[in-house]
Parts: sequence; structure tokens; C-alpha cells
Amino acid sequence: MPRVKSGAARHRRKHRLLRAARGFRGGRSKLYRTAKEAVTRAGVFAYRDRKRRKREFRGLWITRITAACRMRDIAYSRFIFGLKEAQIIINRKMLSELAIDDPAAFDKLVEIAKQHAAKIAA
Repeated sequence: MPRVKSGAARHRRKHRLLRAARGFRGGRSKLYRTAKEAVTRAGVFAYRDRKRRKREFRGLWITRITAACRMRDIAYSRFIFGLKEAQIIINRKMLSELAIDDPAAFDKLVEIAKQHAAKIAA
């Protein structure tokens, strides 16, 4: 059986990896073995942080809604509970946007939530 060195395929594979390592400092962008480790590690961080970013944004939206609710004398938990009881389905991202961009609409939602939360409490 003939000996195969896979020259062109190997060169292509190395070239692809070194292109992925562009912008890295020092040997991490120049040396194949070091670049391979750096690219792999960068991929792990990217995968993990795509999930983390979603988590952080939800926290930000909740913080914004909480601040808006406190200005209107209602706790965040009572507000969300009131909306659920009123069967108003709106996600936290949109609630946050309403609190910032359209305070009048947010005020109406707070009033509805207060009414429905009071019915259950009474």
C-alpha cells in the first residue's frame, strides 16, 4: 500500500486554524500547536458565554422592571403575579422596553396588575 502524507489537506487544515487565530497575541496566532489550543479554548468560552449572555440580559430586564415598579408603589413579584392573574402574556424584555420608552402604557399595566393582585389577596 502506498504511503500517504496528506500534504494539501494538512496544509488547508493548518491554514484554516491559523486564520481562526488571527488577532491573537504572540505565538497564539503564529505557532500551530499554540494556536490550536487558543482557538479551542476561545470556542469553549464563546459557547459558554452565549448561554451566559441570555441569563445576564434577563437579569437586566428584571432589574429595570423592578425599578419602574418601585416608582409606582408595587413590588416586582406582585406586579408579575397580577399580570399572570389578568392573563396578560408579555415577556420581561418587552416589559422593560415599555417601562423605558412608554411609561403611560406601563402605568396601565401596573394598574391592571394591582387590581388583579388585590382580588386574590382580599
